[in-house]
Amino acid sequence: MGAGHAHRLYLGVHSPVHALPPHCKLAAVFCFVLVVVSTPRTAVWAFALHAALLAGVAAVARVPAATLLRRMLIEVPFVAFAVLMPFVVPGEQIRVAGVPLSVPGLWDAWNVLAKGTLGVAASVLLASTTELRALLLGLQRLRLPPLLVQIASFMIRYGDVITDEMRRMSVARRSRGFEARGVRQWGVLATSAGALFIRAYERGERVHLAMVSRGYAGSMPVIDEVTASRAQWTYAAALPVTALAVCLLGWTL
Repeated sequence: MGAGHAHRLYLGVHSPVHALPPHCKLAAVFCFVLVVVSTPRTAVWAFALHAALLAGVAAVARVPAATLLRRMLIEVPFVAFAVLMPFVVPGEQIRVAGVPLSVPGLWDAWNVLAKGTLGVAASVLLASTTELRALLLGLQRLRLPPLLVQIASFMIRYGDVITDEMRRMSVARRSRGFEARGVRQWGVLATSAGALFIRAYERGERVHLAMVSRGYAGSMPVIDEVTASRAQWTYAAALPVTALAVCLLGWTL
């Protein structure tokens, strides 16, 4: 199973984290996120320790802090949602600089920001240290339904193809003097979206026929079988196990 060239998020450096099998990293990140979500929101210090754990992983993986923070900007829409909570959630209120804020809303906003930020950071680290093809092999190794793995594989493989098609259509529109300046141009954009859908559907039909003619019967052959030793599993488990200890302390203290 292949997934084409490496994606832009992957940082091709040599580190112990890069060398781990993909299914070990997937399991570690999934368990870490579960532990973070289970951490009580009032244990602010626990989230600081979770962030320190991720910072340690980033240092071992040789992922620059600036790169990590820049890629975490994808979280901005969720930050905007969290900022509204102190203003809309009912309950006891306090005044900050003369502005009334809901105390439950502040806790809810902190809960969303802290857990969401840690989850995004863990995902970014996973994408920065694991190639897409390896991620697919890892998902298959973790016994994810084969159909879902195939769908993800095709999405990754042909995502760039569709993006290039969109870019060519955009160049064609601009070469004919088209500029999307207002509502009047929405009709042209809608027509372009429809044409793109038809082209993508037709390409999918041709790809499917080509696969069937080469013996495709509903499952993709596995070219490489990824395995992991006990030491690698232990190394990968260090992050979620340490985070679990922090979570349990957060509930008991």
